[in-house]
Order: sequence, then C-alpha cells, then structure tokens
Amino acid sequence: MPRYGHEDRALSCTVYVQMGQSSSSSGYVAAPYYPTPHGGWISSWDSAYSKAQALVEQMSLAEKTNITAGSGYYMGPCVGNSGSAPRLGFPQLCLNDGALGVALTTNNTAFPAGITTGATWDKDLMLARGEALGAEFRGKGVNVFLGPVVGPLGRKPLGGRGWEGFGTDPVLQGWGAYQTVLGVQSQGVIATMKHLIGYEQEMYRMTDIIQQGYSSNIDDRTMHELYLWPFAEGVRAGAGAVMAAYNKVNDSSCSQNSYLINGLLKDELGFQGFIMSDWLGQYVGVASALSGLDMAMPGDTMIPLIGESYWMYELTAAALNASVPMDRLNDMATRVVAAWYQMGQDEDFPDVNFSTNTEDEDGELYPGALLSPSGQVNWYVDVQGNHSLVALQVAQDAVTLLKNNGSVLPLSNSSALFVFGTDAAVNPDGPNDCAYRACNVGTLGMGWGSGTANYPYFDDPITALETRAESVSFHNSDTFPSSVTASDASDIAIVFLTSDSGENSWTVEGNYGDRNEAEETLWYSTDALVTAAAAVYETVIVVAHTVGPINVEAWIDLPQVKAFVVAHLPGQEAGESLMNVLFGDVSPSGHLPYSITKAQTDLPATIADLEGFSLDQIDDDFTETLYIDYRYLTANNITPRYAFGAGLSYTTFSFTDLAITAVTELTEWPPAPPAKGTTPAYNTSIPDYTEAVQPSDFTTIWRYLYSWLSESDAKSAYEAGQDGSTYPYPAGYSDNQTAGPPAGGGQGGNPALFDTMFQVSVKVTNTGPTYSGKAVVQAYLTYPAGIDYDTPPIQLRDFAKTATLAPGESTTVTLEINRKALSVWDVEAQNWLIPEVGGRYTVWIGEASDLLDHACYTDTLECGAS
Repeated sequence: MPRYGHEDRALSCTVYVQMGQSSSSSGYVAAPYYPTPHGGWISSWDSAYSKAQALVEQMSLAEKTNITAGSGYYMGPCVGNSGSAPRLGFPQLCLNDGALGVALTTNNTAFPAGITTGATWDKDLMLARGEALGAEFRGKGVNVFLGPVVGPLGRKPLGGRGWEGFGTDPVLQGWGAYQTVLGVQSQGVIATMKHLIGYEQEMYRMTDIIQQGYSSNIDDRTMHELYLWPFAEGVRAGAGAVMAAYNKVNDSSCSQNSYLINGLLKDELGFQGFIMSDWLGQYVGVASALSGLDMAMPGDTMIPLIGESYWMYELTAAALNASVPMDRLNDMATRVVAAWYQMGQDEDFPDVNFSTNTEDEDGELYPGALLSPSGQVNWYVDVQGNHSLVALQVAQDAVTLLKNNGSVLPLSNSSALFVFGTDAAVNPDGPNDCAYRACNVGTLGMGWGSGTANYPYFDDPITALETRAESVSFHNSDTFPSSVTASDASDIAIVFLTSDSGENSWTVEGNYGDRNEAEETLWYSTDALVTAAAAVYETVIVVAHTVGPINVEAWIDLPQVKAFVVAHLPGQEAGESLMNVLFGDVSPSGHLPYSITKAQTDLPATIADLEGFSLDQIDDDFTETLYIDYRYLTANNITPRYAFGAGLSYTTFSFTDLAITAVTELTEWPPAPPAKGTTPAYNTSIPDYTEAVQPSDFTTIWRYLYSWLSESDAKSAYEAGQDGSTYPYPAGYSDNQTAGPPAGGGQGGNPALFDTMFQVSVKVTNTGPTYSGKAVVQAYLTYPAGIDYDTPPIQLRDFAKTATLAPGESTTVTLEINRKALSVWDVEAQNWLIPEVGGRYTVWIGEASDLLDHACYTDTLECGAS
C-alpha cells in the first residue's frame, strides 16, 4: 500500500486558524473550516466552468490528479510545470516568475518593481504595466504569471520582499493588485495573487525536516482590515490563481490552513480560481487537499529531486482509498481547468518558447532527471514591443523628491557635476552577472530572488548623466576620494546610495533576504560618503535606489545637502527616467509608498525587529494590530522624517472647490449578499482502480513525477476504499456545502461592500509660474469619535493622480469612498459594519498623510480647510 493516504492522517488534524482577537500567541484561536466550497458559483465564470465540467467529466482518475500538481523541480521549461491531460487536449501549464518581468529568459522587459509602481500613485500606470507584463508572459507561452505580490504588505521595514509589493497600506497595495490582475488577465494570462498570507519576513519562513516555519499570529479584525484587503481586491478583479505562503498563520501552515483557504479565500472572498503551494511549501498531502489546496508546486516533497511527491501518484492512491473524497478532487481539477478556459487559453495560446534552465538554443528537456532527452529549448522570441516606454514612464513617475532647498533642482546642463557612488553605474560585469540579482554591484534596479527578471539592457544613471550634462566627473567608489576638492562654489556633488534585500534562498553580503541590523539603512557605510562630500561641496544632491525605508539622519539636515531623491527600484530604465526629473524635463510626481522614520525605535518592536531563531515554534505576534507605518506614527504623535505619501514637485498645486456628495444611503449592515449560483455536479463514486494504472507501453523518466500507480498498488488502494471503514477526518470536518458567510456573495466579498457611498470632488490647479506637473490627491478617513471600535486616526481610502497640468491649468478629480472604506470588521457578527450611521466621518484631502489641509464631513456634506 503506498505510504500516502494513511500515514499523514494525524497531520490532517493540525489545521489551525484565527477567529476572534487576542494580544498573545496563546490566545489565537484554531478553528476548522470544511468542506472546500465548490468553485463555479460566480456568474462571470459560468462559461468557463461549464466547459471545465465537460472536460473534467471525461478525465480518468490519473488525469485529474495529474493536472493538480507539478511534474517536479527542473522537469520542464518553466519554473513550474503542471501535469497535463493530452488525450483530451489539456496542456501542461507553464507557471513562471517573476513579478516584474518574465524570469530566466531573454528578450523581455525588466519593469520597475512593485514598490516603484506604488510610488507612482497612478492607477492608470499600474494597469498599463499589468497589460505589458501580460503581453510578455503570453508571448513567451506562459500560462500562469506568478504575481502580483501583495503579501508581504511591508509591515516590517527590514523584511526582504516588501519591494515586490506596492506599499505599506492595504488600499495602495489593493489598487496595485486590482489593476495588475486586470492588466495581466486582459492578455489571456492567469495572474497569481501571492503570498497568502502574513509573510512579512524572510528568515525562518519555511518548514523543513529541521525546523518549523514561523507562525504569523494575526487577530481576525487585523486580518480583514489589513492583510486580507489587497487579496480581496485582486480576487474582485477576477484573479485566476493564488499562491499560499511558506509560513504558518496562527500555527497552521498556509498551504493546509482550512480557515484561510476554505473560509476566507474561497467562501468569504468568492475566489473561483485555483490556489497553489509556493515551491516546496506543501508539507503534507491529505491535510492540504482537504483544506482547499488545488495545485502542488513544483510537485516534489520538501526534499526535491528524489522522485517523490505528496500528491501525483499519492493523491491517486488517496482518492482510491477514500481518504480524499472524489468531490474534492473533482473540484480541484475543475478549478484548474476553469481558470484556463476563463482566460481563453484554449484558443491560439502560444507554446512555451524558452527555457528557464539554460540560455543555449539546445538543452536538456528535463534537467532534473539523471538521463534526460535533449532538443531545442529556446527560440529567443522577442516580446518587448514598445514596453520600454511603459517601464520608463513608471520609473520616471515614481521618482520621489523629498528635499529641494533653494530649488537646487532641476539642474542646468551647464552645471559642473561630480558624481560619487558605485550605484551610479551598471555592474561592470554586466547587469545580469549575478543570478537572480543576488549581489549589490552597480545601480540597484531590483532586489534579489525569484521576483526578478533578466535585463535586456541597462540604462544606468551615469551614462544618461554624461549624455545630458556638459561636465561630469565620476568617482566609481563608495569611499570618498581624499584627493577631491571643489574648484568652484557652483560645483555640485551627486551621491548615489543603495539599500538592498531579497529572498531568503540567497544571502547577499550577510543579509539573509531581510536587511540585517548592520545593513538596516545604507549599504557600504555610505552615510560617510555623503558627509565627506558635504565637507567639500557647498551643494550635494543625494539619490537613493532602495528596496524600502532608509535612515537618513546622519546627513539629511546638513546645510550642504540641498536635495534628496528616492528613485526606488527602476528596472532597466534607471538612467533616462531619473535624468528627466533631475534636469526638469518633467516635474517629479512620485510619492512615498511607506514612511521614513527618524529612528528604528519610532516603530514598535513587533514591526521594527525581525523574529530570531528559536528551538521551539517561532511566533510572530501581530500585537500592533492595525497600527503599522503611518497609522502607528500618527496615533502616537511621532513625526517621521518623511511621511507616507510625501513627495515634492517643481511646481505647486492648490486644492479648491471641494464638494462631498452622498451616493448611496448608509445602513449599519450591508444588504444580504446574493445567493451562490449552481456549481458543477459530478459522480462522486470512487472509480475503478484501472483508471489509475500506468499504461504498459509508457516509458517513464526517473525523477519525473507521474500520477499513475502500479496495478497492485492501485488495486490495494481501491480495496481499502471499499472496505467500509471511515477515514478519520479532522475535527470539524463536513462534506456539506454551505450557503456561505454574510460577508461573502461575490468576488472580493459581498458586492455591496464596493458600492460608492460618497464622492468627493476636488479642483486641482497648478499654481506655479514655470513648471508643468502632476498632482497626487490622497483621501484619508477618520471615524466618528466615541465609537466602540478602536481605529487609527487616519486611514488611506482612495487616491488619484492628475494628468500633466501646465501652469495655471486646472482639472477636477473625483475620489470615491465605498461601503468597505467606511466599515470595520465585526469579529462577533463576522461581517462588515458601519459603526455609526449618522456619525461624522471625516474625509481628509491632501498631498501626503501629514499634509491634509482639507476636510469633508459625511454628516453635513460640507467641506472646508482643516
């Protein structure tokens, strides 16, 4: 009898999840949520599910299990390669990184990172970037784009992968998710929301044979109002896939957490696609299937490349012996096939035309096998199109000016410029010299890890600067040369700095993914580079390429440091995008997607510090609840160095003629959600064991993962399923489908949550005399005083970026406050509640979280200066 299907039964009972609130790890509640809701009850998926049902009904047992797992590490051209059902025309699916471009290939665009995109505060650019990404993934034959990243949310400034997401606020992150999913899927590519959920640091993230992954312990309200929010927005946009995180949530691994997957994602948020494990992030078999996991990637166990899997042939055995109900397996297969149909991939979808394993034209087809057939694996299809223009626009519009004393910027072409710092020039060994960008050499265009892509070229700052300015002297060192002196008071020093981070699979200069304590701020002790330049030059401009917040206190107040610019992670277009701003071709219009504090201790230890090693379970208790980033700083009257949402321009803007309009009548609770639609119904009887038997004429490749069993194993499993014994399902298990929670009813939750309740219109005028520019209008909400719910003083609820306005030109911007934006999550009712219908909700309007000069009130429908 195969080991799978019985030996891990005990593990299937350790399915924990949060309900309720607690301030300590011992109080976080574990609750089962079964069964997995069937997919197919959302009307916009009707056609896809109808087609999927017709196909899945024709599948054998082995075909169903084959398409729900990967064929193994390095067992195909892509980062992940699913099984297939070629008899019925269902192909092997190609799943590929990275979040900012097609990873591990050539002739692609290396777009600006997510954090850079968030810094644009431009919904249209978020969409355009998503469309361009989708076009490139489709052009390469990738079925599943492994992005966008909205977990981590960036709770921890030192966290290694915060730069892959869009910012430290759920609304900003949510819009990045929504627009990216829409854009990518408009090209017929399945987008993958990742990583679900609470994945806020790199160290100790994974469970392995030595250690358990850390547990993110999150109370129910915080889960809904912060960390689940951007996932809800991606699901609302129709995301076809979700990836589970490596870590645990409330002591249950995310890939087998029944409340997280079945309860929150599939029932409450109405997710209709399939959820996959992260690579080697599936830790058991039966438990993960019962808890709602639909696809195991890359198919191997925690120890890869030994030809073993928790699913594939083991899932076949588990279905035959009745430990995984056929109802669950049918739903798993149907969700995968439905997502394929929903994106129209059954018609004219390109074949995979690249290999992530080699850049050579010919190579091994299955490099993970000891003996692999070979053939052509790369066709070098160029998918870039005109996407460099999108990349340039995003990088340019993200450039964030934070200091500009004496209007030293923009520069004149005739200025004598003296440039310092290795970040100004591309890696001398080439921009792709370090695999997965796991080094910090030259201009920092992206962090490191699986979220990266190869550069087709790299437009570095120094080359662009030398093209633009008449006099440029470059010192390619992070140590200030002792021989340098300023020859004239008008000489200008430009100092380039970096701060890098990435994924824990790689260590860069002592940083295990997260930024360690020594490299918390600027790499290579380049604070000293700035102060040394300030001792020589009367005018110093600092440019930072960084993954997130940096500490600038050593030099920011020096009178010689006239300007400070954050260029974030610009991707391939680092040079021209920056020069267009520095020389005034465009006014800077980027705004910070996070706060920059004066000290690490300005934030609570739960946020500021990383979780350290422990022989016992590592618990990361989110005791700060809703109070992260600017929410915590505002509540505790801590003035940051630069606030969330901050950004200067070369011009000025006025916000006038504010008006607030009630659109929908307020009610305490949202209307009851619509009932679920019908879902595919199948024969749930265990099929004959012959459906699981490997054909006698099929030749296997060693280490490649298959779903077939030998005849004796298949027959033994089938007999076990027919012997009348009852499988010991976990406590709370049920196979009865339910109507769903009151907060559900649609993709993203109850559709009424997204009804507009109020609109605020603002006339924006460029009041400067010289420069054109774009304004960012931000709307924050304050709840009525005295309500029974603790709420941060301000919370971002909407934003908009204007088109370029000439001096004196005006435009009107409309911001929307929907029901969810006015609601809190009630943990007892398990629903969204507007806590005081007739109360005064204040909508603050301004250019940053600390620059809110106007207020509109929902009770009087009046607006005025704050």
